[in-house]
Amino acid sequence: MATPSSMTSTEKEKAIDDWLPITSSRNAKWWYSAFHNVTAMVGAGVLSLPYAMSELGWGPGVVAMVLSWVITLYTLWQMVEMHECVPGKRFDRYHELGQHAFGDKLGLWIVVPQQLIVEIGVCIVYMVTGGKSFEKCYTVACPDCKPLRTSSWIMVFAAIHLLLSQLPNFNSITLVSLAAAVMSLTYSTIAWAASAHKGRHSAVDYSMKASTTTGQTFNFLSALGDVAFAYAGHNVVLEIQATIPSTPDKPSKKPMWQGVVLAYLVVAICYLPVAFVGYYVFGNAVDDNILITLEKPRWLIAAANIFVVVHVIGSYQIYAMPVFDMLETFLVKKLRFKPGMPLRLIARSLYVVLTALVGIAVPFFGGLLGFFGGFAFAPTTYYLPCILWLKIKKPKKFSLSWFINWFCIIVGVLLTVLAPIGGLRSIVVNASTYKFFS
Repeated sequence: MATPSSMTSTEKEKAIDDWLPITSSRNAKWWYSAFHNVTAMVGAGVLSLPYAMSELGWGPGVVAMVLSWVITLYTLWQMVEMHECVPGKRFDRYHELGQHAFGDKLGLWIVVPQQLIVEIGVCIVYMVTGGKSFEKCYTVACPDCKPLRTSSWIMVFAAIHLLLSQLPNFNSITLVSLAAAVMSLTYSTIAWAASAHKGRHSAVDYSMKASTTTGQTFNFLSALGDVAFAYAGHNVVLEIQATIPSTPDKPSKKPMWQGVVLAYLVVAICYLPVAFVGYYVFGNAVDDNILITLEKPRWLIAAANIFVVVHVIGSYQIYAMPVFDMLETFLVKKLRFKPGMPLRLIARSLYVVLTALVGIAVPFFGGLLGFFGGFAFAPTTYYLPCILWLKIKKPKKFSLSWFINWFCIIVGVLLTVLAPIGGLRSIVVNASTYKFFS
């Protein structure tokens, strides 16, 4: 075996690539991509979709839900197609595709900040969601027990990730991802089936929650953002595709697309019934988490919260893996640290601890993400893939492909501008209720 000193620079590069999480394993099956995409896409935010519907109303709500599903499926297809748009080369990371389209420096600056905002932001939100879901299980299962602070439960959730974060790559977290995908389907089914079982109340009200036109407008924008950001799996799609083997005869895009189609069918089964049945049954009386509105049967709501915990454990790992890859690439390639277990243990543990600390210090971070996320979720999901497609594939002006891409870009830009306005007002209105270190 060659010693590090006797290895050529190409061999060293390959050895580092074989160690890095995204490129270390390329033997994934097509169904792995289905688990990973479901886990990345279906967030615990699905439980707030009936609330978003109550602020949009039936017409705009149905249009927003279905249009978001169609647009994001199209842009995800574009990402899958562009993974190997240069013969013999694979763009394993979102920023590599950006660099191919816009140049090494500009491509990096366009993609990486947005991707990091989404991935780190989602990890912090899931830290809080996991802790709060643990807390809900505890209070529902044992109402007479002494309550524990949310920060204690976030620390319990973080302890799980200190262990799981040491799993080296996407393929090694396949079982975690499968469990998470199954759980997302399970708690979504509980949410809409329990709502349907409860039945629609005769006095159900479908009018807007806010009484003033200004309030209704801001709520509408905020809800539009909630629906749009429910589809944010694009930030990890190239990294997931990088784990699938590829040859000139059998390119990775075929099995990847199979996985994406299955994942999107699951997304539709999770999202649409929860949003529509929840709103149909409860109208504008629905809470921002439909499990809170349901309340009973207690055992079922406790079980649903446990399922949420398992799901966000998997989701955290899916969104953390590209961050681990960027972090380890920087440490090994730029700072020349030696790749190995000690480096991985320290770097990843620090990341988990930092996301937990922010979650504990700022437990209302989810409210902030509606504002900050607006600048990053919509671009990376709705229109950056379209801009990359126009730049790389160069479809003929005024062709169907050209029109579709420009339509998606316009919708995405409007979301980027409008959704943060609703998010900002939500922060201003709720600022008095925000408590640090609660």
